Amino acid sequence: MWVQRLLEFTGWEPSAHSVDWAAVEEELRVPLPPDFKRLCEGFGGGTFCDSIAFYGRAEGVHFNFLLPWQMPLSPLPSESGPYQEYTPGGKGYIKWASSEWGTAYCWLVDAQQPGTCPVLARGEAGEWCEYDMSTSEFLHRVLADEDFQPFGIARHGLDPTFRPGPGADGS
Repeated sequence: MWVQRLLEFTGWEPSAHSVDWAAVEEELRVPLPPDFKRLCEGFGGGTFCDSIAFYGRAEGVHFNFLLPWQMPLSPLPSESGPYQEYTPGGKGYIKWASSEWGTAYCWLVDAQQPGTCPVLARGEAGEWCEYDMSTSEFLHRVLADEDFQPFGIARHGLDPTFRPGPGADGS
């Protein structure tokens, strides 16, 4: 339902991206939220409203949410709160999107409690907020709900668009 709302909001035609979810989840040693998989399959990686980078790919170097495990990158600053970056088989956050304002959108996952993935968002000032909703509902609220604070961007009047990342067309 929420994935469909995002498709309608952006006017995006689903792209039918193929992802080997069994291999991805084996690498992470934790199942990913089903609606995130549908988002990835419909959108792939790219940018919403010219402001939100969605890491909806499992290959390549652009918009790839697996990149931190495939190539060590710097994690979110440790002084940003009580959460640690996820390590396969452990407990922590997995970042699936970010904004041009420095906001990070993640899940809080625990390999010992598979299937439980609340959305965890870190704002510009380093504050963390936890949301008990699906990835696609959270993303829709960020993009379209003017009252969704402190993470909503609808109040900025940005065009409701989605732009696929480089290589999304096979190039």
